[in-house]
Amino acid sequence: MIETQELTKRFRKIVAVDGVSFTCRDGEVFGLLGPNGAGKTTLLRLIASVLEPTAGAALVDGLNARKEGARVRARVGLLVESAGLYDRFTPREHLRFYGRLQGMGGAQLEQRVEAVLEMLEMVDFADRRAEGFSAGMCRRVVLGQALVHDPPNVVLDEPTAGLDVMSARNVRALVARFREEGRCVLISTHLMDEAQRLCDRVAIVHKGRLQALGTPAELVAQTDASSLEEAFVCIVGAEQLRADLWEEQRAPRWYQFWRRLKRSLKGRSREQPDA
Repeated sequence: MIETQELTKRFRKIVAVDGVSFTCRDGEVFGLLGPNGAGKTTLLRLIASVLEPTAGAALVDGLNARKEGARVRARVGLLVESAGLYDRFTPREHLRFYGRLQGMGGAQLEQRVEAVLEMLEMVDFADRRAEGFSAGMCRRVVLGQALVHDPPNVVLDEPTAGLDVMSARNVRALVARFREEGRCVLISTHLMDEAQRLCDRVAIVHKGRLQALGTPAELVAQTDASSLEEAFVCIVGAEQLRADLWEEQRAPRWYQFWRRLKRSLKGRSREQPDA
């Protein structure tokens, strides 16, 4: 079971997570929904003890992630959206490496590596170097790294991001299997149809704050919407979403303008003759 209690994370003046509280139970798929920059990834990293909170607490099976980080990491399988692979390692070597980081070894590790390779359908390319792997193949290896120690709690950040239709379908089937096995599954996504199909309950997060919590059906009923996507827009606000998108797009343009300006000023200073 995963629980957050007024969990807060600040990066200097930026409040990435602001007093978030919820509980994800065993045998449940719990979804964190929100636009890009809502604080979902930061929240998951706090739960997995990758980051330390500024205030509040994250509990995994009753263990405090700040105070008992090593024990928490042993009970959590974390898939982060930005995870990558070592080009010269094979999938089998990746799984062995991450298993050893979790204190596994010998026959136990080899049996678990084989089980994960079969579960994620990686047997055919288990001994190929990762260089040149497709996005779907990379995602399966990274997911395997999160599962090699057979954790009771699975935390997945955008688990189907960048996957083709069949690979995404396989990941969703795996999440459903985790639920049937009684694991606690916490996923973040901005795909509303995926959340509506997969999640028993969802929490809508925006600008680091918890805006709503309930089953997809409850949120749809509360907002008198026809779908979870429509309910999400009602809760967060269409105007606010448009403003966030504009800000997100504006930042790169300002950065590019500043770089061009700097290059132009450098060029002019070189052209000026010495006095």
